[in-house]
Amino acid sequence: QLVTANPYFNCGHCYSCRRGFVNCCEDNKTMGVQRDGAFSEYFVMPTKRLIDGKGLPAETLALIEPFCISYHGIKRADVQAGEKVLVIGGGTIGILAMFAAKSRGAQVYVCDVAQEKLDKAMELGADGILLNDNPDTFEEKVNAITGGNGFDVAVEAVGLPSTFQNAIDASAYCGRIALVGISKRPLDFQFNVIQKKELMIVGSRNAFTEDFEELIDIVKNGNLDIQRVVTNRYSYLDAAKAFSDFDTNQGSMLKVALEF
Repeated sequence: QLVTANPYFNCGHCYSCRRGFVNCCEDNKTMGVQRDGAFSEYFVMPTKRLIDGKGLPAETLALIEPFCISYHGIKRADVQAGEKVLVIGGGTIGILAMFAAKSRGAQVYVCDVAQEKLDKAMELGADGILLNDNPDTFEEKVNAITGGNGFDVAVEAVGLPSTFQNAIDASAYCGRIALVGISKRPLDFQFNVIQKKELMIVGSRNAFTEDFEELIDIVKNGNLDIQRVVTNRYSYLDAAKAFSDFDTNQGSMLKVALEF
């Protein structure tokens, strides 16, 4: 039986876990980050973490976990049909956020500094793009797309102070922002704009097992070809080269797959 797995190990004892927010465990240990990952021929998992792939091929099931990161963020932002959504960041998580928002009937625009990534976003189904090549003209471009209204939802999928600021600037009054990108750098900004626009800003971390289950159904029933985000494939024996290539070609590479 082909399965995927929830890799976000939680302690089960902290306040978050006791309230059911296991994705926000205070002692979270994600595979490949705080504990060993799965780049091996065999590894073991608790059976309760295994999720039936419902007949999807292994290559697709391998993409469900990163898709869950984006999908959880879109759920947190409560994206609705007909809304205009700006996804800031045209990397894998951003593109998958685009897929997730479009699956809810939203009109999705992708913003990035790299034209190559924007071209790829259009190829994969974006309703429009925004080249973020000049901070002085960013809001002007947002207004041109939205008729001066701003976006109903902005999804930050980069993790930079400047892109968080972009999300704030791009949001409509009473808009919603989902922070999916990870950053350790501070942002100094006029925070009264949050009150002025009455913005709703939510963080998004990891995902729930139910997100995995919902996505498998969405991909299977909607015939959504998420394998299109894989731009490069390598043998697992060339994993070091794969990481090196990705590090130096982030403008043109999205998801990298290792074939075992």
